Amino acid sequence: MKTKSFYLALILLSFISWSCTNKDDVSQASLKTSISKNVQELTSTLDGIKASAGYQVLATPGSPSGVSMSKVYSPVIDSTFNSIVLADIMGEYDYNKSSNYKKWKFSLLNFFSKTADNATQMIVRLPEEKVKKPWTLTRYVAADTLLTNNYVLALNDYQYSFNRFLGWDYTMASTINIKNVDAGALKIKSSNSRAAGYKFNSEFAFANGSVAKCDYSTGDTAVATYAITNGTKTVYEEKYTAIKAATNSRHRENYYALTIGDVQIIRNSGINSLDSAKVYVAGVLQLKSKVEIVDVATDSVEVSVTNHKRELKITFDDGTSSTISSLLGTSVTTIRDLFVALRQTYFTANVVDVIAWDIYINKK
Repeated sequence: MKTKSFYLALILLSFISWSCTNKDDVSQASLKTSISKNVQELTSTLDGIKASAGYQVLATPGSPSGVSMSKVYSPVIDSTFNSIVLADIMGEYDYNKSSNYKKWKFSLLNFFSKTADNATQMIVRLPEEKVKKPWTLTRYVAADTLLTNNYVLALNDYQYSFNRFLGWDYTMASTINIKNVDAGALKIKSSNSRAAGYKFNSEFAFANGSVAKCDYSTGDTAVATYAITNGTKTVYEEKYTAIKAATNSRHRENYYALTIGDVQIIRNSGINSLDSAKVYVAGVLQLKSKVEIVDVATDSVEVSVTNHKRELKITFDDGTSSTISSLLGTSVTTIRDLFVALRQTYFTANVVDVIAWDIYINKK
């Protein structure tokens, strides 16, 4: 009986040992497979984004001819902060397709007419053709009478506090519909002050469930985060933080992370400098793989793959190696274009801002 128990225990111990070893082997060998799988999922998500009406919104140039962001040209010169809120601009505004533009008295309201009151939103309607060619927004031609106001912006949040010298605090949230099809929802937050520095956050939720987010801030600690989610899953995220030393005006990196699906590359600050980057699959450290981080340019506070200034070389446990750019293929260009759009000013936000500014000035 004791002999049988001994052999049973030995078999059980061998099985546990084999299971642990096998699990470790799988975790070490899965990096290349995991990256390939996650890149495919990321590419599929990006293809869906590029094919969406929402991507057209982001891809539109930010500033139509003759239209400027009110945040740049605020005339306030004292220490008082003025503000424009949603309640000040609520109503429905339609593009006037037979506008009479007076060069000596420019106002975007020359091209829009308030057609109805609205107790909860600001709604702006204009032709899709004007959105695709924003430089034509303030140019009237006879053929405009044939256009349809089928690009609809519904603003559900707007708060803008400003002072020309002390800075601003800005919030905008809206939904966008093109030809009776929901294109997505846009949110923007930004602020600027001498004490806190510049902060910017933007998010676009596409109609298919994908979301692109961008966070950027300066100050003593600079942070840049770019993220793409598909439903509840993060398919891409890059985060870079840098700290400004008391004895040096330049920011120095202290944390970096790149996530593609369940693969994550992390580099933390060490005692005297940055530690070597480590790579994980589903939270498991890949001991036999190596990551080299190469900075292509260091001429800005933020150095990342997303902004073209960083490259990562991964050496797998089988001895082969590849760069992140090679692994991502054309997706890396799509990612960069997407976040350039998210970091820049949108045509949609510009139109809202200038109409809001004109309403504010005309009420004064």
